[in-house]
Amino acid sequence: MLILSRKHGERIIIGDDITVTIVRLRCDSVRVGIEAPEGMVILREELTERHQQDAGTKDEQHDAA
Repeated sequence: MLILSRKHGERIIIGDDITVTIVRLRCDSVRVGIEAPEGMVILREELTERHQQDAGTKDEQHDAA
């Protein structure tokens, strides 16, 4: 894991297509903005299980067709 310190307005560049910008800092939270290619799925960790279940359901429906 890479751990970085960033200030408000600073950016992190990931590869050629992803930019993460620190939008707001508070005592107990950070707000980030993420610029990525349009088709890329970006999820909060707590939503990944639900997304995987939804994708599995779609795969099952596709396989049944």
